[in-house]
Amino acid sequence: MQKVLILDFGGQYNQLIARRVREQQVYCEVHPHGMTLDEIRRFDPIGLIFTGGPHSVYLPSAPTVDPGVFDLGVPILGICYGCQLMAQLLGGRVTAAQDDSAREYGKTPTAFDTSCALFEGIGGESVTWMSHGDYMAAIPAGFSLAAHSAACPTAAICDEARRFYGVQFHPEVEHTERGRDMLRNFLYGVCHAAGDWTMADYKTQAIEAIRAKVGNGKALLALSGGVDSSVAAALMSEAVGDQLSCVFVDHGLMRKNEGDEVEAAFAHRSLNFIRVNAAERFLARLAGAEEPERKRKIIGEEFVRVFEEVAHQIGAVDYLVQGTIYPDVIESGQGEAAVIKSHHNVGGLPDCVDFKEILEPLRLLFKDEVRELGRELGLPEALVSRQPFPGPGLAIRVIGEVTEEKLALLREADAIFREEMARAGIAADQYFAALTNMRSVGVMGDGRSYDYAVALRSVETRDFMTAAFSRLPWELLDRVSVRIVNEVRGVNRVLYDVTSKPPATVEYE
Repeated sequence: MQKVLILDFGGQYNQLIARRVREQQVYCEVHPHGMTLDEIRRFDPIGLIFTGGPHSVYLPSAPTVDPGVFDLGVPILGICYGCQLMAQLLGGRVTAAQDDSAREYGKTPTAFDTSCALFEGIGGESVTWMSHGDYMAAIPAGFSLAAHSAACPTAAICDEARRFYGVQFHPEVEHTERGRDMLRNFLYGVCHAAGDWTMADYKTQAIEAIRAKVGNGKALLALSGGVDSSVAAALMSEAVGDQLSCVFVDHGLMRKNEGDEVEAAFAHRSLNFIRVNAAERFLARLAGAEEPERKRKIIGEEFVRVFEEVAHQIGAVDYLVQGTIYPDVIESGQGEAAVIKSHHNVGGLPDCVDFKEILEPLRLLFKDEVRELGRELGLPEALVSRQPFPGPGLAIRVIGEVTEEKLALLREADAIFREEMARAGIAADQYFAALTNMRSVGVMGDGRSYDYAVALRSVETRDFMTAAFSRLPWELLDRVSVRIVNEVRGVNRVLYDVTSKPPATVEYE
């Protein structure tokens, strides 16, 4: 099987590059930038991709790569930081932008030289997503300019003879209009990929790896009822059968009626389903906690403690299995990457865990890949296509301290929003209500009110690394607002969030 190697320099979109490669049916792996030449040779890639990163290549502390990679005879694509690093190591010069006009962030009209193999067939001009404060002041010998923008004359460079390419923008994100075509040109036009990897292959390999790891041991899976944990349960069940127990912890932070719905959906499946009602202990631990990272870490630790208790009751459980996917990992910080927010099942885990090992069979997959794997495993479409719900539940949709009163308000408001979205036949990728920590003056029944504001959020996305807010009909928003204010005592204002990701995240905390 052909392989592409992605060397990670700490950018937020690094695993998204892998997603874009894999959706072209080319297998790839992401490894640290410090991978040795011998390790790279053993990997035997048909191409190398250097990712973006938050550093400046000209600083002594900047992450780098063994310059010997340029003598391997393997095609290389550098993206943003990766492009600048390649230029610097091969004799070019990278410097900080001298004024604000030379910095570029966001959608940028860009012109291309379509004689360059990377830009063949994409047209002479399109929009790219820029995010850089440094730029290439001089390009290395043997390279030519292949793209430019109004502020950046070196938006892309190429050395066709050695098959080295660099782009200052991010072709992996949705905002770069022809980004997929550029990556496909690199994979098929430059690296001569055969396109020999599919999700069916991933399923087979994952099952074999799980069986080899677990052996005759027992595994306990954290089952929330969402897409990720459900697919992980199906995968683990196929791999190890009745060696698996699935534990659903009702932490009191679920949506309206959701705990009972999850139990009804899984209680009769062959998954050794166990429900633990733990609302009181979670809310007691969360009392007084207002800062989002603290709330996430409390929830992450308490989940593990419940799983440890159940494991002791079952006896001889070696492995804790989680439905962690890559957006969770990268937002929690990995390698050189910045921490955006600690997901309860990644950065929110306690330092000491009473299991031999934590297994995360979906850790390298994006949401749409998880859904595809679920279909390969024969799960029903209604479950595979279900809208995501975060493990910390409503705790990260209640801004500030979590209380029973606030949870009750939010459950009702969220239920109304979901009911009206379903009635209107609108299927956004994720939508929910959040309870802000803001109270404001209103007029209700000719009297003064001083109540909470509810924020509505709805986004369109494929991979949850980037997202655009949904353009919902005003008539729908009007109905939802009227119903929430009329039916949910304690709310007198409804807001609609029109911020995309980035700069926002999908969830509020």
